[in-house]
Amino acid sequence: MMTTMNGMKIQDTFYISHGSPTLSIDETMPARHFLQSFQQKVYPANAPRPSSILVISGHWETTYPTVNVVDGPSDTIYDFYGFPKKMYQLKYPAPGAPKLANRVKELLMSSGFKRVDQEKKRGLDHGAWVPLMLMYPEADIPVCQLSVQTNQDATYHYNMGKALAPLKDEGVLIVGSGATTHNLKMLRNTPTVQPWAHEFDMWLKEALIEGRYEDVNEYKEKAPHATVAHPWPDHFYPLHVAIGAGGADSKAELIHHSWGLSSLSYASYKFTSSV
Repeated sequence: MMTTMNGMKIQDTFYISHGSPTLSIDETMPARHFLQSFQQKVYPANAPRPSSILVISGHWETTYPTVNVVDGPSDTIYDFYGFPKKMYQLKYPAPGAPKLANRVKELLMSSGFKRVDQEKKRGLDHGAWVPLMLMYPEADIPVCQLSVQTNQDATYHYNMGKALAPLKDEGVLIVGSGATTHNLKMLRNTPTVQPWAHEFDMWLKEALIEGRYEDVNEYKEKAPHATVAHPWPDHFYPLHVAIGAGGADSKAELIHHSWGLSSLSYASYKFTSSV
């Protein structure tokens, strides 16, 4: 078991909608300013500085849960195409967190996940480094990344989060990074939010604030326009991990909301456990 330097626990887990990779450079985006204010305005002032950060990114899909095990600075993965050149010059050389990676594997396997793989060459994809570059620009907190399994369902990822909940007692900040709505074919450069996106976004907000986490796990059956909002679940499953790690009795709070390209919701949430 890992321990914090000061013995304090982290009570919160987070789900961040990272949206477009241009979040890394576009000063006009409200979500960028929200993330830049994370340490000052979002992360509780009485909470300990994280000993390390576990990021579950929608940009890493594997058949089995996989963690990256990195000694030294993490490589920056530019897994996006056709964007401004300066975006490919950005770096986020946060140290890897091999002890955390091993702990994640231990917790998952002890909770019934029969196979957990480790990847020793993978750095951080933009679902991890773009938000972290804004939240913790010093890049001095060790970071481990965990994949999602799109061949599984939302409840599977909720249970993954439950298995990882003890990490909070060890000073680990758990961050799911995805998108509240994510249908790239439906993006439009217009200011009006598309009705289907608004309806899904509002349904999710109400379900989370009311603590109806089982409904969120069953979003494909319960939510309006679920398959339009998420034709592929890669960017939604990080939310379920964050909820599961927060705990069934955790209180959800909407910590940011904005829109991009008429249907891309940047809604982000905090889940605070009662103990």
